[in-house]
Amino acid sequence: MSIVRIALDVPLPRLFDYRVADGTAADRGRRAAVPFGSGEKIGLVLGVAAESDQPPEKLKTGSVLRDMPALPDDWIELCEFCARYYQYPLGQVIGFALPPMLRRGKLPRRPKEKPSPAVAPPALPDLLEEQQAAVAAIGAATGFETFLLHGVTGSGKTEVYLRAIDAVLAAGGQALMLVPEIALTPQLEGRVRNRFPGRHIVSAHSGLAEAARARSFLDALEGRADIVLGTRLSVFMPMPRLKLIVVDEEHDPSFKQQDGLRYSARDVAVFRAKQVGVPIVLGSATPSLESFHHGTSGRYRLLPLTRRAVAETLPEVRTVDTRKEKLQDGLSADLIAAIGERLARREQSLVFLNRRGYAPVLACPACGWISHCRRCAANLVVHLADKRLRCHHCGLEAAIPKACPDCGNLDIQPFGRGTQRLEAALQERFPEARVLRIDRDSANSPTKWQALLAAIHAGEADVLVGTQMLAKGHDFPLLTLVGVVGADAALFAADFRAPERLFAQLMQVGGRSGRAELPGEVLIQTEYPDHPLYRALTDHDYAAFAATQLADRESAGFPPFAFQALLRAEAKEMATSLAFLAEAKAEGLALAGPQVSLYDPVPMRLFRLMNLERGQLLVESPHRPALQVFLTSWSERLRALKAPRDLRWHLDVDPLEF
Repeated sequence: MSIVRIALDVPLPRLFDYRVADGTAADRGRRAAVPFGSGEKIGLVLGVAAESDQPPEKLKTGSVLRDMPALPDDWIELCEFCARYYQYPLGQVIGFALPPMLRRGKLPRRPKEKPSPAVAPPALPDLLEEQQAAVAAIGAATGFETFLLHGVTGSGKTEVYLRAIDAVLAAGGQALMLVPEIALTPQLEGRVRNRFPGRHIVSAHSGLAEAARARSFLDALEGRADIVLGTRLSVFMPMPRLKLIVVDEEHDPSFKQQDGLRYSARDVAVFRAKQVGVPIVLGSATPSLESFHHGTSGRYRLLPLTRRAVAETLPEVRTVDTRKEKLQDGLSADLIAAIGERLARREQSLVFLNRRGYAPVLACPACGWISHCRRCAANLVVHLADKRLRCHHCGLEAAIPKACPDCGNLDIQPFGRGTQRLEAALQERFPEARVLRIDRDSANSPTKWQALLAAIHAGEADVLVGTQMLAKGHDFPLLTLVGVVGADAALFAADFRAPERLFAQLMQVGGRSGRAELPGEVLIQTEYPDHPLYRALTDHDYAAFAATQLADRESAGFPPFAFQALLRAEAKEMATSLAFLAEAKAEGLALAGPQVSLYDPVPMRLFRLMNLERGQLLVESPHRPALQVFLTSWSERLRALKAPRDLRWHLDVDPLEF
C-alpha cells in the first residue's frame, strides 16, 4: 500500500492523505476515487508520501483512476498559482478547472472520427502595413512576450490573430484563443474553421453539454486539438504543445469571474504564457487602462492598428445637445431624422440603450410608492411584453399591479426608458420599418441569438434596438447609423472604473457603424456635450482619454498604481456583516506593515441581495508582493475566526465590482 496526497473539491486549504494499493510518483495528476464523509469524492493525486501526519489507523483507502492521461505538471502549477494569488483552496481550484463529467469520475463517449473532406485553402485578404508589422513582431517572438494589439474598430485585429495562429500551427504547436462571451464564440468559431479546414478546433465554454465539454478537455490534453477557442474557463485547458495565447477584447469585464474562484482569465493567461514561455497577444480597440499603462511604459509591447482594414474611414462621431430640446419618446430630432434618412436609403440603424425591459421602475405619483424588490436593494423593472415586474439582480418576478398597492391609485406609471419601451416608440414613429430588439430577453438562448443575427445579416431588420450584446464583435455591412441614448448617468457613477467602461462601450458600439463600403455615423445624445470623455470619442482619441484617466488614477492612488483586495461578508442582518468585517480588520491591522492599508467596513452599493445584507472592507497596497504576503497570512486568521453560522465571506483579489 502507498500513501498519496490528494486535492479534494472542499472549502479547506489542505491536501488529504489516503492509502492506495499501487500508487507511484507517476500517478501525480491522475484522478482518484476516495471515501470522504459518508460518501465518495473524486480528487486529484498531487504526490506520493513516505509517511502521513495522520495515524495509520485513520488513513482510509481509495483507488487511482488510470483511464485518462495524467494532467501535466504545468497545469497543476497553474492551479497552484490561482490558489495562492486568489486566496482560494487548491482542491476547489482544481475542481473548478476540471469539466463536471471528469470531476465525477466519468469519461465521455467518443464519437467515431469522420475523415475531413478535402477543402481548398481560403484566399487570404491583403494586409495593411500595420497588420504586416504586427504579424511579423508576434512571429519573431522566441519566448514569453506580451503584445498589446491596440486597433481601432474594424482594423483587422482578428486577421492578425489568424495569421499568428497559422504560423504556430505550421510549426506543430497549439493555439489558445479567449473571447469574453459565449455569444461571440459561434461567429468567431465559424471564421476560424473556414480559415483552417482540416484542423481540429474545439470549443470550451459553460454553454456546452457536459460530454462535449469533457471531450474538448481531453482532446486538448492529449494534443489532438490544434486550436482551443472559448470563454474565460478555457484558460485552464491543458495543452502540451501550447505555443500562442490570444485574448480578444482583453478589456472586457466578463473575463473576471464574479463568484467562486474570482479570477481574471486575462491575467491568468498572461501568467500561463510566462509559465510555458510563449507569446501572448491582448487585443482591443479600447484596452483596459492597466494594459494600456503596461503598453506605454514598456512592460507590454504595443502594436498599433490605426486604420480600418475594409472601410476607408472611421465613422463620424458627434454629440447631440439635449439640454434645450424636448425629446420625443427619448429621441432627439437629429436622431429621428438620421433614422429616417437610413430608412429611405435602405440602410440599417442601431439605437443603443444599455437598459433592458420597458422601464426601470413603476411608481405611483400620488403617494410615492415605487416597485422595490423585497429581496434586494434595487427596483423591479417593468417588462410590459410579459406583463411582469422583474428584478435583474435576483430574478424575483411579480405581476404588474392594476392599482397602487399602498393607496389604490389607478394611475400608476412606468418611469424611465428601457429597450422594450424604445422599441415600441420606434415602431410607432416608423410604422413601415422592421424594428428588431436585441437584449438578454429577446436573445435568451443560443438558438434565438443566432436567429436574430441571421435576420440582421439578411437585411430583414431596418432599425435595431440593442444593449451591449451588440456592442462588439459583429460586422453588419448595411449598418451605417448608431444612436446612443441614456449614457450620461455613467459619467458621474461612484465607481472609479465607470468612465473607462462607458468609453469602451460607446467606442465599441459606435464601431459597428460603417464597417463596409458605406460611411458610418454615430450620434450621442447628451446633456454634457463638452465632457472630456465625449470629446475624446468624437476625436477617436483613446490615447488622450487614457492619459487623462491614468493621471487621475495616479493622483488618487487607484489601479494600476495600487493593488487592491476586497473582503466581503453577507448575513441576514447588516450589523452581523459589519461586525465580522470589523473583527477581520482588527486581525489585519496586527499583520499589516507600512505598505498595506485597511479601510473601514462599509455596506456594499447593492447592500441587499437575495435577502442577505452585504458589507465590504477594502485592502490596498502600492506593491503587489506586499499585498500578497499580507493576504496569505490574513486568510489564515480569517478562517480561524468564529463567524456566525448565517454569515458567508470571501476575498476578491483585483476586484472590478465595488
